[in-house]
Amino acid sequence: MARKVEEEEYEEDEGESIERVFEGQEVPDWKEQVTARALAVSALLGFMFSVIVMKLNLTTGIIPSLNVSAGLLGFFLLHSWTRLLDKAGIPGVKPFTRQENTVVQTCVVACSGIAFSGGFGSYMFGMSERISEQSGEVRDEDSIKNPSLGWMIGFLFIVSFLGLFSVVPLRKIMIIDYKLIYPSGTATAHLINSFHTPQGAKLAKLQVKTLGKFFAMSFSWGFFQWFYTGGKDCGFSSFPTLGLEARRQKFYFDFSATYLGVGMICPYLVNLSVLLGGIISWGIMWPIIEHKKGDWYPADLKPSSLRGIVGYRVFISISLILGDGLYNFLKVLTRTMTALVAQVRGMMSGPTLPISEAGGDLTPAETFDDQRRTELFMKDQIPNTLALSAYVITAVISVITVPRIFHQLRWYHVATSYVIAPVLAFCNAYGCGLTDWSLATTYGKLAIFLVGAWAGASNGGIIAGLAACGVMIGIVSTASDLTQDFKTGYMTLASPRSMFVSQVIGTAMGCVIAPSVFWLFYKAFGDIGTPGSEYPSPNALVYRNMAILGVQGLGSLPKHCLDLCIVFFVGAIVVNLARDLAGPNIAQFIPLPMAMAIPFYLGPYFGIDMCIGSLIRFVWDHVDGARAKAFAPPVASGLICGDGIWTLPQSVLALAGVRPPICMKFLPRATNIQVEAFIKSLP
Repeated sequence: MARKVEEEEYEEDEGESIERVFEGQEVPDWKEQVTARALAVSALLGFMFSVIVMKLNLTTGIIPSLNVSAGLLGFFLLHSWTRLLDKAGIPGVKPFTRQENTVVQTCVVACSGIAFSGGFGSYMFGMSERISEQSGEVRDEDSIKNPSLGWMIGFLFIVSFLGLFSVVPLRKIMIIDYKLIYPSGTATAHLINSFHTPQGAKLAKLQVKTLGKFFAMSFSWGFFQWFYTGGKDCGFSSFPTLGLEARRQKFYFDFSATYLGVGMICPYLVNLSVLLGGIISWGIMWPIIEHKKGDWYPADLKPSSLRGIVGYRVFISISLILGDGLYNFLKVLTRTMTALVAQVRGMMSGPTLPISEAGGDLTPAETFDDQRRTELFMKDQIPNTLALSAYVITAVISVITVPRIFHQLRWYHVATSYVIAPVLAFCNAYGCGLTDWSLATTYGKLAIFLVGAWAGASNGGIIAGLAACGVMIGIVSTASDLTQDFKTGYMTLASPRSMFVSQVIGTAMGCVIAPSVFWLFYKAFGDIGTPGSEYPSPNALVYRNMAILGVQGLGSLPKHCLDLCIVFFVGAIVVNLARDLAGPNIAQFIPLPMAMAIPFYLGPYFGIDMCIGSLIRFVWDHVDGARAKAFAPPVASGLICGDGIWTLPQSVLALAGVRPPICMKFLPRATNIQVEAFIKSLP
């Protein structure tokens, strides 16, 4: 999914002062928070999570929040390491602090975040010849940029740091003056704070043990399944659990531990929306449109042609995504502007009285926790001149170098992006603080259309639009991530300098690790990006076709496709509007258009997996709600991590030419009789 799913909230008791618990502990200097051991653990976890995010990117694009797992595993590894050294009698071992835990979490999420914002499952892979062939285009060298490790690393290093520099001067306004909530950053801070209390440490050990148990089970299950995948459409993932005809329409349970885990931590509404989208598309619409073959579209087209059934699947899903994105963009922008006006009026009329999450009520006098956190947050400042100078220097370098990587993108396209990017970065960071929604991909899609149309079809507008999308997402995404981390650091007394440095280091790690992981997938799995393969990368085709629409217009759509696109575009806006007007009690039963759009192209099979995960979580919540709240995230994380990490040895085996020994395939009885007769006829 284009946005990350919100993680579960870990809330403190409002009447309890968490800083009173830590009052007797000395807060280490910012340099002592960014330790070598913290960076070593961050690199290890960053690599592991990058593999997981890459696998999700290249399958469905639904990326759950991994902040809980990053904080939990960081605590476990460093806490275990310090205890081990203490027991070994090694002198001078510094205690493991919550500030160091925050550094690890920040660094890991920044690193693995590049695997998402780097576009390996969307705009960057969408430039490739493999995705271009699926679009049915006439081959044009100016519209193709195949993956290469060198240019991908260089491009990410050029564009991924600008967002960090752009919001540094606004950190005090966002965190202290406006007191923005940043729900995910706040939840992560509560989690880390709880780990470092005696009761929380005991619970964390049990959670890590649970995560490890399900990690081993998931990894072993992935290994076991591999033995039966010795050919096309072989293995448990091809099991026709609902029948062969349902399997043909993508309705089946594919025994994926990853999406069972995703279903357990995604909100119920997301999972049900995915399944509903699959039923509407593959259960109703596509069978009807397939019967129009020869009328609505030619019967002799290639299966992958966008002028046939694939065109309906792709462009209707795009219309849903764009309708949902436009509505939420305007909604968040309206809330942002309204809240900003209220803030400015409040500042001009008297002392700063920040607004609450709802945007109206004034906050009470500062508590002890607020005073303590503000004091520490203001202690280690990052010079604004340094941030602004770094932004200008990096932007100049980027304006010079990005057009050398993508010759279709002119220097003035890049320069214009960097002039308006700080404004968009601020809007995204502020809106994320109010709603927890990052609209980075929405800004990226706007860049696809605007820059693609500006460049024009004859001047490589497809690649120009996709590259501009990467520039915009790189800036806007990291800006909201850093402000989230500032909020986490504020609540754990981690220095702003340590937060900034760890974010920079994590981003640098991601600029190397993420492309390397993608390159491993790309080389190990020769059919990556192909429909029906293990890694179909559906968003890459979606993003490329957005670029095609931007430069070529709507004339290439099959018959009645535009009419259906308009209906679903308007429908997405109407459904979102209904959700906001209905109130929370009714809105929880109204589906999410963005989630519904995902299976329109890919199929509903992963939605079935996710709904089974949701069912497990639902039953668990009702049988033992307290235990489910504490242990469902570790169980889900273990399932996701184990299955994701199995991809590494699977890739190594593929690169070494080791093939699975067995093909488990399911055939209709009549076909099976023919196969057996053929085998008997062989000499």
